Amino acid sequence: MTILWLTLAITALLCLRVPVAFAFLGPCLAYMWIEGQSIGASLRLLTAATASFPLLAVPLFILLGVIANKGGIADRLFDFALALFGRVRGSLGYVSVGVSLGFSWMSGSAVADAAALGKVEIPAMQRNGYPLKFALGVTGAASLIAPVMPPSIPAVIYAGLAAVSTGALFAASVVPALLMAFGLCVVVFVLVRRYPDIQVTQFSMPRVLHTGRRVLGPLGAPVIILGGILSGAFTPTEAAAVGVAYMLVLCLCYRSLKLRDLPEVLKETVLVSAAVMLIVSSASLLGYIMARERVPQQLSEAIFALTDDPTVFLLLVAIVILILGTAIDPTAILVLTVPIILPISNQFGVDPIALGVLLIISNMIGLLTPPVGTVLYVLSSITKAPTGLVFRGSLPFMIPLLVICALIILFPDAVTWLPEQLGL
Repeated sequence: MTILWLTLAITALLCLRVPVAFAFLGPCLAYMWIEGQSIGASLRLLTAATASFPLLAVPLFILLGVIANKGGIADRLFDFALALFGRVRGSLGYVSVGVSLGFSWMSGSAVADAAALGKVEIPAMQRNGYPLKFALGVTGAASLIAPVMPPSIPAVIYAGLAAVSTGALFAASVVPALLMAFGLCVVVFVLVRRYPDIQVTQFSMPRVLHTGRRVLGPLGAPVIILGGILSGAFTPTEAAAVGVAYMLVLCLCYRSLKLRDLPEVLKETVLVSAAVMLIVSSASLLGYIMARERVPQQLSEAIFALTDDPTVFLLLVAIVILILGTAIDPTAILVLTVPIILPISNQFGVDPIALGVLLIISNMIGLLTPPVGTVLYVLSSITKAPTGLVFRGSLPFMIPLLVICALIILFPDAVTWLPEQLGL
């Protein structure tokens, strides 16, 4: 009954649009006080949740994404992709997916991807005869590649919670992220058949060479970050710091970022990092309460009474995460569910790396589902389009994302193939 009342209180606060961190924190502190637990101990739990060396990579990767965004890296990638594929029918749809894939190696955040690329891609598609609904849908769905493809901020958070190798999780996420891009391109291919009025651009080799030279520098960032992590030269946190230094020097040399812009860059990084860490700490207190009330053990018993098949277990996990994603921030879902689900998955013999990739992808789909779909609101604010139109435009593009989740559920061992080949 205690957990029931706690859940009802959190749900009520979320329905009232109270920020997720405070919706968790208020009822949890009330529980600790009612149960006679020390509030000082609660504060220690809150601070200990973020006092982690692996989690230090989160604000650094956020800073990297902000610098890349402010430094116009997205524009350079867009110009190159358009020059390369402009004469292909439906080219801007493919360009949107390709640019999101390229930008994902630097941002790690779907919100940053949608904000940076939406301002460029959606107006360009409208000018060339693409329906607004299509432009919103492909841009929003493609932005979900960023939190899956390394360097992924959710992957860093999961690795810290599950005590697994961040490098191994990064490596395991590469193939699913590429499959996401391929699946989205298939949907683009199908949908653009319906739009006979869309325009194409003429292919120009000089333009390809010119725009290609402009992206050589930015493409060095993923080589440094992932190469350093996968080779063992850097820890993920050290790689994030090196990546920030590289991107900062690059943007300053390009003069797309000036020294007077740095306070604004740092301010945005601090605001985003503080929001993420506050969610992590408040959700960790809720996780402590769940553990104290033996919720994982009770759920484990209930699931084993229902099935002993790992595939069915993973299917249930994905369904639960998809449902939670409609109402709760993805970071909060990870921090809240991983301590509960991980021990149960171990009993089913599920590899924690495969579980992490499934959790991240199914969790990120929630960014496109109302009422809390953050990407929906970002694209709506950029284009002044209703969030309902963004959601309807995104629906066809959710199909390949759900198919990839199904493939991971059916073949979880395939996810760990690349990390095993790399010896991670």
